[in-house]
Amino acid sequence: MKARRGLSLRGRLAVLYAALLVVSLVLVGAYSYWNIWQLFISSKSSHLRARAKPVIAHWLAATGLADAASRSLDRRPGDVLALARDLTSRDAVAVVLDRGGKVLADGRRLPEEPSPPAPDPQYLRRALAGENEVTYRSRVAGEPVLVLLIPLRPRPGSPEILGVVQLSAPLTDINRILFRHGATLIALLAVILILGTAAGFWLIGVSLKDLRRLLTACDQVSRGNLAQRVHPVGRRDEIGQLTEAFNRMTAQLEAAFASQQRFVANAAHELLTPLTGLRGSLEVLLRGAQDDPAAAGRLLRGMYGELSRLIRLCNQLLGLSRLEGAAHVSRRAIALPEFMEAFRVQCEALAADNPLVVETGPDVTVSADPDLLKQVLLNLLSNALRFSASGTPVTIGWKLLPQAVEIWVSDRGPGMDERTRAHAFEPFYRGKNTPATGEKGAGLGLALARSMVAAHGGRMRIESRPGSGTTVYFTLPLQ
Repeated sequence: MKARRGLSLRGRLAVLYAALLVVSLVLVGAYSYWNIWQLFISSKSSHLRARAKPVIAHWLAATGLADAASRSLDRRPGDVLALARDLTSRDAVAVVLDRGGKVLADGRRLPEEPSPPAPDPQYLRRALAGENEVTYRSRVAGEPVLVLLIPLRPRPGSPEILGVVQLSAPLTDINRILFRHGATLIALLAVILILGTAAGFWLIGVSLKDLRRLLTACDQVSRGNLAQRVHPVGRRDEIGQLTEAFNRMTAQLEAAFASQQRFVANAAHELLTPLTGLRGSLEVLLRGAQDDPAAAGRLLRGMYGELSRLIRLCNQLLGLSRLEGAAHVSRRAIALPEFMEAFRVQCEALAADNPLVVETGPDVTVSADPDLLKQVLLNLLSNALRFSASGTPVTIGWKLLPQAVEIWVSDRGPGMDERTRAHAFEPFYRGKNTPATGEKGAGLGLALARSMVAAHGGRMRIESRPGSGTTVYFTLPLQ
């Protein structure tokens, strides 16, 4: 049964982009609609108050209520009705209430004038308490209206409240404008959503083009094509960084597989040589050489030498495998000057005709396995002596680095070319230079030394040029 495929990355990103676009547009549209609504309400409220205040001030002056001894509105029904009618028009209606909240006059006379809503006791109490800006919304026959309450004072700023004028205006015109605005806004948001989603889908596709190429390259690598590379054009984003990491990874894999192939070929060659000698000796013995004691003894001694060589190779290979991690490292504090002096004394016989020079560095203590450190130095020293002419010195020294110490072994031999330097740490690799002693090793010394240093958390490097000798550096952590 064919597996169901889910939505592609491009599709998921496009859906996410569209959802974010919808949320953003809805929030922006709602905020815009609410702001316009508040602007209309504030404008209408300010307009009604600005139109009513001069009328009220003129009425107070004309009726003499500002200076009258008795300021009760109940005793002046005609004057109160005149005020209500002066404030009433085709777009607003006024109602005058006394200090007890009783309606004294309704300014509506004509059918086309709006009907006033019933006073709301909650807001009325606030106006009678002296609050000037009391505005709220109510309904009359199901239609929304804006209601303003204006306290009647004998004079501006007076704490005495004679009553309250209620002005109400229908919001039908505002609702009509907002409905058209909302319809236009919805249509505009729909167009923006469609075009934005389409543009986003296209842009996501363009952005993921290199990712699709990377996917194809990964498929090729999984089929064994380690030479596959992806070359993005001018990308510095995460996909570009991923592509560069992929190229580095495939380059390292290709180099690792090439190194592995060389290792297998070299190991087979190194093992085949003594095995071939053993087979030849056995064939000679089987053909009757065992009847000649002298010949049989020579053959047996040669076979013993080849077996010893095989055992040394196997032990070195096992050492490489054991030193992949730091599990076999028994660290302890080592005073480097004393350790180096003791090592020099022990190796003077090994150096023979080549002076062994120790360049004393700072008095430091390192954290290392003394046996492994001695083995590293012996491997490097034996390499240096093999490639050094008689009488030329071999130098050992060290210097302090941040959080580590760097040790080096230097000779004045023929040096290495660039290719030899690049493969020097590979097992069984041997360069073209012939050792001064004429003796060729198995090519495992530097590989073992680097594994021992890596087990301590250090690094090893080589500086060498043809004809200028070779210096091998390695680092160890400080105590």
